[in-house]
Amino acid sequence: MLKIGITGGIGTGKSTVCSIFKLLNVPVFNADVEAKKLYTQRTDLKEIILKEFGANIYEGSIFYKERLAQVVFSNKEKLQRLNELIHPMVQEQSEQWFNAQDAPYAIKEAALMIESGSHKQLDQLILVQSPLALRIERVAARDLKSKSEIEQRINNQMPEAEKEQYAQHIIYNNNEQALIPQVMELHNKLMNT
Repeated sequence: MLKIGITGGIGTGKSTVCSIFKLLNVPVFNADVEAKKLYTQRTDLKEIILKEFGANIYEGSIFYKERLAQVVFSNKEKLQRLNELIHPMVQEQSEQWFNAQDAPYAIKEAALMIESGSHKQLDQLILVQSPLALRIERVAARDLKSKSEIEQRINNQMPEAEKEQYAQHIIYNNNEQALIPQVMELHNKLMNT
């Protein structure tokens, strides 16, 4: 079975692309969703978060993602520390998940796949790309964030042009090229690899 990664910056449309693959019965592991579960399921992680990122990140058993985001997206060292904590845990989960799949190929979706180094565990990498203005527009509508907040998050991610050198495939989500034909073409290639 091929292990395929899908990555791209915030607002590029990774989840939309993955939803098309899911319609084709391709198993998809969403690293961001799984990471969010860790914040409430792992008491050891919770203790570190409270100690290193602030006591207000949790109220009892309730995790406040936005409070943590405010801390880490304004401090690169804290963001790096959080990634050092989370990425190995998610990587372990994704390996177990891949091992349980029975399909010609399966997909792991993650925004920071290259930055975390987890792309090295995969056979191929798909990069989803979108113009910056469109990304900002999408995230503003989805998350109700200001342009400056979105730009701050984008600036904390690897530039799209740099990600291209790691990708074997690029899907353009730019409102000019239809997504479904691009996904179908790539699906057919992967099924015949």
